[in-house]
Amino acid sequence: MAFDGVTIANIVSELKKELLEGRVYKIAQPEADELLLTIKTKDGQRRLLISVNASLPLIYLTESNKPSAMTAPNFCMLLRKHLQNGRITAITQPGLERIIQIHIEHLDEMGDLCRKTLIVEIMGKHSNIIFCDAENRIIDSIKRVSAAVSSVREVLPGKPYFIAQTQEKLDLLTTDYQAFYQTVSAKPQPLFKALYGSFTGISPILAQELCYRASLDGEASTASFAESAYHLLYLELEKLKETIQAEAFAPCIAYQGKQPVEYAAVPLTMYAGTAGVAGAAGVTDDLDKVHTQALSGDHLVPCDGMSALVEAYYAEKNTLTRIRQKSADLRQIVQTALERNVKKYDLQLKQMQDTEKRETYRIYGELLNTYGYSAAPGARSIEVINYYTNEPLTIPLDETLSATDNARHYFEKYNKLKRTYEALSELTQEVKAEIDHLESIGTSLDIALKEEDLVEIRRELAESGYIKHAGGRSASGKGGGKANRNAQNGRSGKVKTTSKPFHYLSSDGFHIYVGKNNFQNDELTFQFAGGNDWWFHAKKMPGSHVVVKTEGVAELPDRVFEEAAKLAAYYSKGRGSDKVEIDYIQKKHVKKPGGAKPGFVVYYTNFSMVTDSDITGIQLLEQ
Repeated sequence: MAFDGVTIANIVSELKKELLEGRVYKIAQPEADELLLTIKTKDGQRRLLISVNASLPLIYLTESNKPSAMTAPNFCMLLRKHLQNGRITAITQPGLERIIQIHIEHLDEMGDLCRKTLIVEIMGKHSNIIFCDAENRIIDSIKRVSAAVSSVREVLPGKPYFIAQTQEKLDLLTTDYQAFYQTVSAKPQPLFKALYGSFTGISPILAQELCYRASLDGEASTASFAESAYHLLYLELEKLKETIQAEAFAPCIAYQGKQPVEYAAVPLTMYAGTAGVAGAAGVTDDLDKVHTQALSGDHLVPCDGMSALVEAYYAEKNTLTRIRQKSADLRQIVQTALERNVKKYDLQLKQMQDTEKRETYRIYGELLNTYGYSAAPGARSIEVINYYTNEPLTIPLDETLSATDNARHYFEKYNKLKRTYEALSELTQEVKAEIDHLESIGTSLDIALKEEDLVEIRRELAESGYIKHAGGRSASGKGGGKANRNAQNGRSGKVKTTSKPFHYLSSDGFHIYVGKNNFQNDELTFQFAGGNDWWFHAKKMPGSHVVVKTEGVAELPDRVFEEAAKLAAYYSKGRGSDKVEIDYIQKKHVKKPGGAKPGFVVYYTNFSMVTDSDITGIQLLEQ
C-alpha cells in the first residue's frame, strides 16, 4: 500500500490530461497540511486535493469540496497572491521520484509575466508543499524545515530548492542491464528487497509483482539465482518502463476475500489467480473476468483512474487519521481518567476480598460467647462445635485476654469489616459505572468521523467534570492538567452541533438509525423511537443504540433484524470480531433509571443473536 514513484507517474499522467492549460480559480487550505485547488479547465472545474499529512500524504483529483477556516493561513494567502488565475503550463515528475512539479504562469502587480512552481513531495513524514520562483528559490512552504530539524536540507524562504539525495538508487527510466545486474546481484538480500532497494520509485509490493511475473521466488536470496534469472527480471523491468513511458497505466485494487490489501498503477497479477499478466503497454487480459471470481479468494478490481482509486481506497483511512488528530486531546483525557478509575476499582475489589473474613469473625465471637467458659486461662486457642455446621472448629485466642474480651475483639473486627464492605459495595458500583461511561465515550470517539461529531462528546466530558466548561470555569476537576487546556482550544465554541445519527436503509427498505455518542443514543431511544420500534445493542460492551423504524409493520423480515444486529456490532467495542452477541427488544421495554449517565439504559426481557460486524452491502444514506 505504497504511494510509490510509479503511482505518482500515473497521477501525473492524469493531471496532465485534466489540468494542463487550466487556470487556478480557488485556493483553500482546509487543514494545516492540506491544500485544495479548484482549477478552471475547458471541460469545467476540477478540484485537486494535496495532503502532506505525515501519516497519510496524498494527491488526487476529487469531486468533493471541504470546508475551510474563516481566516486563511499565511501559506494559503501567499499562494492566492501569486497564483490566483495563474495558468498551469506543465506538470512534471523528476525521474520516478515521489515528487510532482506544477508549473504555473501568472501576471504580477506590474502586469509582467512570471513563472512559479508548486512542488509536492510525497515522502511520508517528510512530505511537503514547496512554492518556488523561476530561479528555483524557495518562496515559502507549508512546512518549514530548519537546520535544527534536518541536516540534509533546509526548507526555508530564500533557500535554493533541490531534491535531497539520501539514498543512492538507480533510475528505472535510464538504467541499462549491466547497471541493473551489478547493483541488484551484489545485495545479499531477498531478491524483491534488493530490487526495490536499488531503484527509485519501486515499492516492495511492485518489486514482488515483478519477481512473480518473471516466475522467480522474490523471497530467495540474490545469490541463489543464475544470471539468466536476472535477464528474465530485467525484461519485466523493461516492460514496466515501456508502460510508464507510454502512460498506459491500469490501476487496480487487490482483494483478499472482501478485504482490500494492496493497490498499484499496474495489475498485481499475483492476486489474480489464473488471470493473465500485464504486457508492455498495460493489461492483456480481461480483468472483468477476474472480478467475477469468488469473493472468498484473491481477486483484482480495476479502477477508472488512479485518483478515483486513491480517493476510494484512502477515503475512510484519511478521515479516521484526521479525526484522530483532532480528538487526540479528548482521547488523552478519557484514557487518563479510565486508567485512574480502573486502578481505583482494582484496589477496591482487593479491599472487598479482605472483608470476606467478616462472617468468620462474627461466628468466632458468637461461639466464644457460648463456649468461652471452657477456655483455659492463657490458652492460645479453643476447640468448639460450630452449631451452624455441626463440625469442630478451632478458634485462635489472644492468651493475654479473657474469652469474653476475645469475643468482643472479634465482634469489633466483624463490625469494622462490615462497615467497610457496605461502603465499598456502593463505591465499587459508582466506579464501575464511571468506567463503563468512560469506555462508552471512548467508543464514541472511535465512531466519530467529523469534527462536529466531537462537539457533543466534548460537552459530555465537560458535564461529567473531565474538562472545563466553555465559559472557562473549572468543572469537578476529574480531568486535570495540560490535556484540559488543550481540549478547550476554542473550537467547541465555533463549531455548530450539526452531528446527526447514522442513517441506513435496510435491504428491505426499512430505516435504521445509529447513535454516534451517548447524547444521541438517549435522544434516539427516548425521543425519536416509537414504542413498537426495535432497539438493538451489543451485549455487555459499550456501543451505539440502534433503532429500526417499523412504520406500523407488525412483523419485520428476518433480514432486517440481521442487518440491524450487524450495525450494532460494527458500532461497538466488538467491531472487527466474527462473533458479537446482540440484545434486541422493542423500544417500549427499554427504560432509563433516574439519575443514570447518558446512554445508560436497563431492560429485563430481550431476544439475543450472535452476528459478525461486517456491514458490507447495508446502504448508508446521506446525512
